[in-house]
Amino acid sequence: MAARDSIAVQERQPQPEGSISNEAPTIRNSTKSPEPPSPPPHQLLKLLSAAFSFFAAGANDGSLGSLIPYILSTYSISLSYISLIYLTTFLGWFLCALASPFLSTHLSLPSLLTLGAALQLASQTLRALPIISFPLFTFTFFLTGLGQAIQDSFSNTFVATLNLGGTTGKSHRWLGLIHAMYGLGLLIAPFTATGIANRASPSGGDKWERVWLWLTGISILNIFGVLYAFRDSAWRITTNGERGNDVEDDGEVEGERGNRGKWKQLLGMKNLYILALFFFFHLGVCSTSGGWVVEFLVRTRHGDLHKIGYVPSGFYGGLCLSRLILVEPTHRYGERRMLLLYSILSFAMQLVFWLVKNLATTIVMFSLMGFLMGPFFAAGVSVASKLFPPSIQAPALGLIFLIAQAGAAIFPSLIGLIAARAGVQVLPPIVAGLIVAMGVTWGFVPRVEGVHEE
Repeated sequence: MAARDSIAVQERQPQPEGSISNEAPTIRNSTKSPEPPSPPPHQLLKLLSAAFSFFAAGANDGSLGSLIPYILSTYSISLSYISLIYLTTFLGWFLCALASPFLSTHLSLPSLLTLGAALQLASQTLRALPIISFPLFTFTFFLTGLGQAIQDSFSNTFVATLNLGGTTGKSHRWLGLIHAMYGLGLLIAPFTATGIANRASPSGGDKWERVWLWLTGISILNIFGVLYAFRDSAWRITTNGERGNDVEDDGEVEGERGNRGKWKQLLGMKNLYILALFFFFHLGVCSTSGGWVVEFLVRTRHGDLHKIGYVPSGFYGGLCLSRLILVEPTHRYGERRMLLLYSILSFAMQLVFWLVKNLATTIVMFSLMGFLMGPFFAAGVSVASKLFPPSIQAPALGLIFLIAQAGAAIFPSLIGLIAARAGVQVLPPIVAGLIVAMGVTWGFVPRVEGVHEE
């Protein structure tokens, strides 16, 4: 085999991030192809930190559905008031979308992730107080929504572009991992929340509120994980790392113009609205199903609250499991084709859930539907990362997640308002309609072959 010239860079001392080395590369002959570099340890830590942040978000979100009967009893409120919890969560995401261009220009990625984790910790700490009014209790979900919006949006963008030791093009695996961790949090939460709450009757005072102490502990681990994993770049001022600590006025003006140009380019892309609408319906399905199933089964299937509180874990367990075992087949056979298939099967499961009155059958169908829903989010993010140029991926995903969170807030709130008048039995037909809308919208998402829309 003939030797060929290659450029090898001499081994040198580590340089600070963002600095430029004056050392020149050395030219030498080599007969070996360069081997893929080993994943840097700090990159692996960052991936694990992002994964744990999704676990923390899942633990929070998965607890609410099991606690709704206890919240209703403790605060002596009607079902319509539960809508306020979902609404304030959405307002947190909405504020993040408005502030995202400013935050991403003036704060580094570690600073953004730390801010998001700190807001979530503050919300859980407030809920853990012995005496808390319902207005303050509702406000804590605004803090949770804002914190999750900041941390999850930028973590998604970071992982979607992550290159671990030459594994370019494998971001779908890392996205599958972090979203599986979200599913794991959702899976564990109902078991833990119901186990703690069962020690007190629904009218037994504040004992069930010890659930928030568990979530506070998770939030503490979350913020320390971010600080440790991103310690190598924690003091950078901007996310791109190119402007350093001393930012001149001219640079700020150019940055503002660049941001306006990116948003103008982004808002002119039709694929943004198609994907946003898909996520809007998808999160509407998941949040509505997981949030109201306990109340639905207690009221319409006459289930025992102390046992039915564990049912959401079946749905969330399916989410977690499928995000691990279906991510590769979904990617291999095509996200577009496979998600359409999953949508059809999910609709069939929802029909059985709705029409068959047997409690055991209802629970099994609910769990299977969760399994089919698992790959949707990671596959959608993977497709989005190919449809949008790297320069606007962060604002694109941020805006998509905002609209998605609107679905996660609007539809559960709608269920609460309707159920207050017509009863919680309206849940299955509304979810069935959302699944149809989700599948139809996904059908309009274009096929991608790694080419960005310009």
